[in-house]
Amino acid sequence: MLEIDRHEDRPHFHDGASPPQDFLAAENVSLRLLLAQAEINAQELLDQAGIDARERAAADKLQKLILEELHHRIKNTLATVSAIASQSLRNVAGAEHAQHAIEGRLLALGRAHDLLLQARWSSADLSKIVRGATEAFDDPDAAKFSIVGPDIRIASGAVIAIAMTLNELCTNTTKFGALSLPSGRVDIAWAVDDAGQRLRLTWTERNGPAVQPPARQSFGTRLIETLGRQLKGNVRLTYEPTGFVYALDVPLASLMPATAE
Repeated sequence: MLEIDRHEDRPHFHDGASPPQDFLAAENVSLRLLLAQAEINAQELLDQAGIDARERAAADKLQKLILEELHHRIKNTLATVSAIASQSLRNVAGAEHAQHAIEGRLLALGRAHDLLLQARWSSADLSKIVRGATEAFDDPDAAKFSIVGPDIRIASGAVIAIAMTLNELCTNTTKFGALSLPSGRVDIAWAVDDAGQRLRLTWTERNGPAVQPPARQSFGTRLIETLGRQLKGNVRLTYEPTGFVYALDVPLASLMPATAE
């Protein structure tokens, strides 16, 4: 006798009776249909995953191509500006210093753009920014810089400001500061104040010539202060007799890359 259990849709057979052949055949057909549908669904998911992966790969390649082309055009523009400045100042009496200063700043800007290209123009690590900016002024045989600080990602706009600031500091110390003497050294350190959500970076020169405050504010000094204000930070320049000190106190919000919503 065949009856249906109230809690299940599957039929039960009493007295050890075997299920009829037509019922088994129906069950086999149903099972085959379920397996076939499962295979179709799985294949659709795999196909869709493959399409998504190909689309992401194509988008990444396109983005890389656009960034490389943008970088190439920026570097060409910087080279053109450098050539124009050099030619314009070539016959101006006493303009050699200005010419070298402009060329140095454009080179620093180019190095910052190189770093941003490596990071896909999104952000870069502060340690890499510092090391990249100081590398050209360092001595591989006897390190002139001590660089200490935690890992922190910096947004692209802040990368330019910090790299340009460090280039000004490096240029100044090489000509007039600690690195103008063989014994001179520069300590660069930064720390994050989690409570106040601020970054504090210091540049401290030592073992150089005696320091005196300048009689007038140079363009480089104004540039450093302007770049600090651009990051909504506070810049302090201290002319200690033992060495020049630059201090930047800036909110983390001005440095951090924007997060996607």
